[in-house]
Amino acid sequence: MKYSPIDNNLFVKNRKKFMDQMKPKSIAVFNSNDIYPIGADSTMPFEQARDIFYLSGADQEETILLLFPDAMDKKKREILFVRETNDHIAVWEGAKLTKDQATAVSGIETIYWLTDFDKIFFDLMTEADTIYFNTNEHYRQAVETQTREDRFIEKCKKQYPAHQWAKSNPILQQIRGVKEPEEITLMQIACDITEKGFRRILEFIKPGVWEYEIEAEFLHEFVRNRSKGFAYAPIIAAGANANVLHYLENNRQAKDGDMILMDLAAEYANYSSDLTRTVPANGKFSDRQKQVYSAVLRVKNEATKMLVPGTIWAEYHKEVGKIMTSELIGLGLLDKADVQNENPDWPAYKKYFMHGTSHHIGLNTHDYGELKTPMKANMVFTVEPGIYIPAEGMGIRLEDDVVIQEKGEPFNLMRNIPIEIEEIEELMNK
Repeated sequence: MKYSPIDNNLFVKNRKKFMDQMKPKSIAVFNSNDIYPIGADSTMPFEQARDIFYLSGADQEETILLLFPDAMDKKKREILFVRETNDHIAVWEGAKLTKDQATAVSGIETIYWLTDFDKIFFDLMTEADTIYFNTNEHYRQAVETQTREDRFIEKCKKQYPAHQWAKSNPILQQIRGVKEPEEITLMQIACDITEKGFRRILEFIKPGVWEYEIEAEFLHEFVRNRSKGFAYAPIIAAGANANVLHYLENNRQAKDGDMILMDLAAEYANYSSDLTRTVPANGKFSDRQKQVYSAVLRVKNEATKMLVPGTIWAEYHKEVGKIMTSELIGLGLLDKADVQNENPDWPAYKKYFMHGTSHHIGLNTHDYGELKTPMKANMVFTVEPGIYIPAEGMGIRLEDDVVIQEKGEPFNLMRNIPIEIEEIEELMNK
């Protein structure tokens, strides 16, 4: 792994939080992700399933975590199963975790080879009444591929029909949403790497630059600072491309007078950052660009102030909508009649700002976390309003990542990344 070792105390704490909420005489199992094929002998780069990483720190394929707080044998209350290495694997892929290394990474004392799983699992299931299955219940999930976790659940239901089933997801939604200090530190590193990339491209951008050239500059800076690369597929949208919310082609040349919207950020140790900045290709905002940009920035600043303990996510978005409506009227994009005659289910402001303002961020860019209960301290949210004006060939979005504090305004993990018009123009024209 490119990242520095993580203190396994983080994973010890995470497991304890999970096990404290398990039913008596229950087992929870978490599987690593598959390595997905592309074709012929090619595969996609391995990405660890975030739940098993959150609970164990194990960043290796073919890994299983088993938690059984009530196991009669105390040594079997936490077990990590890892792939046994051999000389052939070591030569072709590199050595895998030894048992001692697996303990050092996870803080779990009992380590078995993966080949021992079925036998040990059967023995422990004779002591258990309930098994927790780890299903993906994120509100934005749209998975069609059968995962390693899915296959395990299917097999387990056939082999152990007399056991009760429970869901790991509600517990994970609750505990993963509130970050430990170590997690916030890792996310700050990801944000700091993102800052380095952004400062690099401010001196690089000019009329005639291609979107993919900007992508390459970011990637260079990210990887040289111990990131695997982008936390999510990068959006680099010049001119009218910025009006496509999930624009991914990154193949257009920026022209003099274009704004360039960049929604991209670095990962670090599997933790995401999530940044959006919009800058003028020629290094100088026009008067109209300044008007729209300043409106978006004001909405972002006001929205950020509302991210405090006790805030309800859905109500927060309604309040942000009111602020945006006022700004759009000020820009001449809406008038009072538009607002008076709006459809309550699709307010007038949605014509120019059609997406949400904030989502949880952490081990996933759109992270697990409770959304229907009051916000809590140490939750980390994005703040990302935007105004999109196809008729003017312009879209502007601004985004930072912030930590909710027990008292006071959120702590901005991207506080050092330039966002003010004057600073951006100064850096682009050095």
